Amino acid sequence: MKINITFIIGILFGLGMIIYGIVIDGSLINLNFTQLIRFVDASSVLIVIGGTLSTMIAGNPPRALMKFPKHLGIILNQKRFDPKAIIDEVVELAQIARKNGLLALEERANQMENNPFFQKSIMLIVDGNDADKVREMLQSDIDQLSTRHDDVASMYEKASSAAPAFGMIGTLIGLINMLSGMDVSSGSSSIGKDMGVALITTFYGCILAHLIFNPIANNLRTRDEEECLCLQIIVDGVMSIQSGENPKFIREKLEGYLEQTATNEKGGKGGKRGKAAQNEE
Repeated sequence: MKINITFIIGILFGLGMIIYGIVIDGSLINLNFTQLIRFVDASSVLIVIGGTLSTMIAGNPPRALMKFPKHLGIILNQKRFDPKAIIDEVVELAQIARKNGLLALEERANQMENNPFFQKSIMLIVDGNDADKVREMLQSDIDQLSTRHDDVASMYEKASSAAPAFGMIGTLIGLINMLSGMDVSSGSSSIGKDMGVALITTFYGCILAHLIFNPIANNLRTRDEEECLCLQIIVDGVMSIQSGENPKFIREKLEGYLEQTATNEKGGKGGKRGKAAQNEE
């Protein structure tokens, strides 16, 4: 497994820069780590993390929340989906089918237990099903998969919106407590300190939203695009095998997906997913 090192580096670098910015004392060299104590407040942690988690629990089924370790594993596994390897396998299957017929693919399909979608695709054409029905069925599977992935990414996006909101709630609570406890006769020397504590919850909420939940959601959407690209390659490859196209032509056609994806990434556009790819057929 190739680790998605950019995800780890990004979060650690962000946290490091925040801490570095806190402890700087007058220059880039002089550091005062005692200033970190000002940014530690147990009640703020409970309000922000507890409130955000309660929103996720209330708005999502338990099975979705229990899959957080799985989601993290998907994010960290950078090479889980390899379109080039899929293309190579499709071309190899096309060569077998060209020499020995579609029925010769059944044995290879039985060996694809680690890729159920690919296995299903091969068995559908081996069984002699109508090409249009096969494409419709497989495309429906891709759309349903993409919809499930979108629901998962949306869960973290909603958490990203909730975290700053609970940070503001904590700030309001702190301000109310500060104003309620203010004694005009004794002066206002503690207002600055009390105000600082009140603002810590907003600080926590912003970090949780933009340094944790947003990167998770973005990475999950990226993995979804990568998986849907591989599935779309499988669909077009299998349909080309069924129609008896030349393996060399199949390779050139499928590699066009990789070129188009690279162009989209350079232009800042996401990859094609599910229904978007279907509409272009």
